Amino acid sequence: MKAAVLEAVGSPLVLAELAIDEPEPDEVLLRVAAAGVCHSDHNLYVGNLPGALPLVLGHEVSGVVERVGSNVGGLRVGDRVVTCPSGFCGRCRWCMSGHLHLCLDKNRTRLDGHQPRLTRDGEPVTPFVGLGGFAEQMLVHHSSVATVPAELPLDLAALLGCAVITGFGSVLNTARVRPGQTVAVIGCGGVGLNVVQAARYVGASRIIAVDRLSAKLARASAFGATDVVDAGATDPVQVVRELTGGGVDHAFEVVGRGTTIEQAFGMLGLRGTATVVGVARPDDRVTIPALALLSEKRLQGGQMGSSRFPLDVALLARLYLDGRIQLDALVSERIGLDDADTALRTMNDSTGARSVITFPGVLQ
Repeated sequence: MKAAVLEAVGSPLVLAELAIDEPEPDEVLLRVAAAGVCHSDHNLYVGNLPGALPLVLGHEVSGVVERVGSNVGGLRVGDRVVTCPSGFCGRCRWCMSGHLHLCLDKNRTRLDGHQPRLTRDGEPVTPFVGLGGFAEQMLVHHSSVATVPAELPLDLAALLGCAVITGFGSVLNTARVRPGQTVAVIGCGGVGLNVVQAARYVGASRIIAVDRLSAKLARASAFGATDVVDAGATDPVQVVRELTGGGVDHAFEVVGRGTTIEQAFGMLGLRGTATVVGVARPDDRVTIPALALLSEKRLQGGQMGSSRFPLDVALLARLYLDGRIQLDALVSERIGLDDADTALRTMNDSTGARSVITFPGVLQ
């Protein structure tokens, strides 16, 4: 099969032919239909996060089941599915307490001594977070797969596996925003837009979008933001505090930088909560005023929207089909596999929400 392979940090992706193994008992072989290009992929691409090279990026993926392992139940050949990095074992303390996203054994790799899932000329190739969606096929553990309704277009369904589930989950599960509360969202890319529309969905009274790009702010307004703040032209903390008469109930940081995390905390009013959604560099640090904690302010992190992946995907798919949330406007461009490198290389300068790699023959 053909895949876009990252051989070295900072080097262009290389289109290569890889061998993909047969499914083991708990695995599923998928034909890829679409894969979103996410900032987490970009972090590996530029070296902000570590990864075992060579590596196939891509984790926000939709496809069709081609084969299933002998122990797999609930999935059949021909099912339309999405994947998510939040695979789970179902046995550890976190799974047993309902926190599937914190599972201690996400089954992202095979056991030692087993044949690698992907190889090139006999040498192993790493699928990013056990998925590796920038490819024509994927071989994954069944817990990383959830079915979607047949009427949901697969190029839109792919976004459920990361951008949508992370944005919505951060609001509904991690922060638990309540109707009438006020919200600020720093960073209005694919995930940030879903934080915005999730805040609208739960009935936030004021949703303030913060970004440096006017096109992203305009898109945030279309997704439900009541106010926009150009962080490149003004002090966003001061503006947000003035707009709300002292600060918001919830601030979401969806950039992944220490400075913007500090800004999110600075935007809080009394008893406010700042939720970090963006993925920062391992060496980045955050400084907050200790005295502010006496105002019962909180700084917390979230992972994949604290989601219960199979349940949340089903809910979000139904909300879209019922016309209650947007997916179409999240797709800024549809590209081919050979354009994946350009999408990653230009991501920081892009004004779009999501580039989606599509395989037209599978989308039909």
